[in-house]
Amino acid sequence: MARVKNWQLGREMSYWYPESRPQKQFAAVFDTNKCIACQTCTLACKTTWTSGKGQEYMLWNNVETKPYGSYPLAWDLNLLSLLDGQNWGEEDGKPVYKGSTIFESAPAGERVMAWRPDEEDYAYPNVGEDDCAGGIEHGASIEIPHQMAWFYYLARICNHCTYPACLASCPRGSIYKRPEDGIVLVDQGRCRGYQECVRGCPYKKVFFNPMTATSEKCIACYPKIEQGLSPQCFANCIGKIRMAGFINTPDKAQADNPIDYLVHIKKVALPLYPQFGLEPNVYYIPPIHVPTAFTKQMFGPGVDKAVEVYRNAPNDQDLTSLLGLFGSTEAIVRKWKRVGEKAIGMDENGKELVDVPFKEPVHIRPAYDKLHQITRTNCP
Repeated sequence: MARVKNWQLGREMSYWYPESRPQKQFAAVFDTNKCIACQTCTLACKTTWTSGKGQEYMLWNNVETKPYGSYPLAWDLNLLSLLDGQNWGEEDGKPVYKGSTIFESAPAGERVMAWRPDEEDYAYPNVGEDDCAGGIEHGASIEIPHQMAWFYYLARICNHCTYPACLASCPRGSIYKRPEDGIVLVDQGRCRGYQECVRGCPYKKVFFNPMTATSEKCIACYPKIEQGLSPQCFANCIGKIRMAGFINTPDKAQADNPIDYLVHIKKVALPLYPQFGLEPNVYYIPPIHVPTAFTKQMFGPGVDKAVEVYRNAPNDQDLTSLLGLFGSTEAIVRKWKRVGEKAIGMDENGKELVDVPFKEPVHIRPAYDKLHQITRTNCP
């Protein structure tokens, strides 16, 4: 196995293939604090890509309620039990993962430590929905942060990982990363339906189609990406929790790149289960009301800092302005800047796409409309 640099782990790790990063890497940031689990993203994806025969059970995009929700059933708990949780240390003031990844923990003769869901594991997409941890007894009041009753919504798509386990697992070499944008795709002409990718992906975002006998997965709506547009689940998000873009490695981070700014500079957005070792490229702003003992296992050791930064957003005009650009346009915002009390989103050439004020303007209309000669009344 090759040795590759995984910056999310703070160290090198073993991987089946040598390091080969794309020209630019598709990435996204999801704000868990804004998700309302309306499932509009799920339906947008479903109606666009997976409405055919053999795709009935597929949810390339799904939203699950944590701590109890999961699709397929126990997708994360099963692998965490195999990895025995996680073990983070620190070197030169930076976090370093001291445990083993799914590649380094692989049994002899296998490429990754993995498990394959049973058919029934896909039968409960809404399991645990709105079920909270703990409870409120005898009318107790809730203060934030709190350790009593809590849950939050986790929206998930394929992470289009830098070191995909599905790619490493495939004996046919039918899975590849596009060199132009790092999107992970399945070449269905080469796929023979061995389902090693289904077994290998720790996030369980590769699905087997029994009608075509091939694997299928989220394609990040690459036809839209090629036109500079966000994927369907992003464009249709009611809560405006998503921002699509491209990410650089930390040493090449650019402050005017929205994803770089949130991930590398502010460190307010974190990867999902970085200890798996795939360097996933979908990042999450962690929920501020959840005990960090839970979120640290899910998002890594940077949770405390990320929550602190997010809580301070009202006092940070730059961060506030960038958060306001989430969901403001279907176009991919490649660059941004703050001008006064407005956030400006731009394309890769610096052309303005959208401007968003920090606060919505307030218009107070007179009680009597002279133009229409009518008295306005407030409706209850």
